[in-house]
Amino acid sequence: MSTWKPDPTFYASPGLAAAAPPEELAYVVTLNTPSNGDGAHPDALTVVDLKPGSSTYGTTVGRLDMPNVGDELHHFGWNACSSALCPWAPHPHTERRYFLVPGLRSSRIHVIDVKDDPTQPKLVKVIEAEQIAKRTGYSRPHTIHCGPDGLYVSALGAPDGNGPGGVFLLDHDSFDVLGQWEIDRGPQELAYDVWWNIGYDQLLTSEWGFPNQVEGGIIPELLLGGKYGHQLHVWDLKKRRHKQAIDLGAEHQMVLELRPAHDPTKPYGFVGVVVSTADLSASVWLWHPDGNGGVAAKKVITIPPEPAHEDELPPALKPFGAVPPLVTDIALSVDDSTLYVSLWGTGELKRFDVRDPHNPVETGSVRIGGIVQRSPHPASGAVNGGPQMVEVSRDGKRVYLTNSLYASWDAQFYPDGIDGWLVKIDSDGAGGRFDLDPEFFVSYDGERPHQVRLQGGDASSDSYCFP
Repeated sequence: MSTWKPDPTFYASPGLAAAAPPEELAYVVTLNTPSNGDGAHPDALTVVDLKPGSSTYGTTVGRLDMPNVGDELHHFGWNACSSALCPWAPHPHTERRYFLVPGLRSSRIHVIDVKDDPTQPKLVKVIEAEQIAKRTGYSRPHTIHCGPDGLYVSALGAPDGNGPGGVFLLDHDSFDVLGQWEIDRGPQELAYDVWWNIGYDQLLTSEWGFPNQVEGGIIPELLLGGKYGHQLHVWDLKKRRHKQAIDLGAEHQMVLELRPAHDPTKPYGFVGVVVSTADLSASVWLWHPDGNGGVAAKKVITIPPEPAHEDELPPALKPFGAVPPLVTDIALSVDDSTLYVSLWGTGELKRFDVRDPHNPVETGSVRIGGIVQRSPHPASGAVNGGPQMVEVSRDGKRVYLTNSLYASWDAQFYPDGIDGWLVKIDSDGAGGRFDLDPEFFVSYDGERPHQVRLQGGDASSDSYCFP
């Protein structure tokens, strides 16, 4: 697991990452549910060929089925990445070799080796839910990020499905569960994502809901009552102590994906909010220094709902007469110039120039899927689902999309079922070309793909130590 020299896919700066050779493989987790068949099939990690000119380009060339049924694989991450080059990193010679793949339902974490044959992943260890609960008090691991001092794992809640949620650490090498990360959590209870402004010793967490609030699907009474997450939390990264809670307002429900600037000299980042109960809009917020030693957050992008006839809407939306955009993921390019915003409800991926982060400018839009529109793909015709997880190549030229969110939520918003797909968009960065690759369409035959990771790193899995 350790080498004499740092892994060549560790990059000291965002510029070095962007200039590195392009990805040749994508790793995509898939979900199997009873609605996909008999319900007896496990989830999987699949491998897709991304090398132009390859005879298998745009097809699945590898697969690893999990040993159990019902994990609900969701977000996953590398065991080590560019943050290992930070001056204080205790393990600078670890390898980017393993994926840590949590089951959001089962609370297991699967350790998967992709070194010997990157197209044929191998399961080498399973961390069981009982061990996580015993050492941390948490369950439902959601997001994994490779930090300079260990693997940071956000967890939605406690083993009984209530709270609090939080963050725990895994060892880089042994993958032992070290324990709960927080020394003083202050008022924080809800959890979702965890990320950092690494040059400022500043960690942030966001909020979705306790497991009992989300596992059965969205609960209208809780949504309208402002009971899902609507805060950002700011922490001291090294001292592991809560510093500040920023309330975005109870109408701004489900504060999800955190995307800090990759340049460690920039103390800001973006976070997506799924829906406003005031008008069904979605939004993106900027966090930034407030000038007094703290952090402020302001809404910089608002996306309105789209009118629709009641007959076109699923039962959950019929009373509203509109389709909410539902910002379920955002991605920031490695050079911090371009923000991509996925609208799972209306079926659209928007692109914004964020070189002035306080004043984003929309520079492109691609339609595919959507609750009502069902916008087609050139290679397949009409599709369902919508842009959900979005991943951007290190050089910013390729954007990958999948269409499944979470099984119980899929059923509420797409009751006809989700036919899984992975597509690619070609982008010229902050402006210029932005359109679907008409030849790239990976169908998942009843399985539902969620997060994508790219060989050698991507825009949402690495943090950099130097500008």
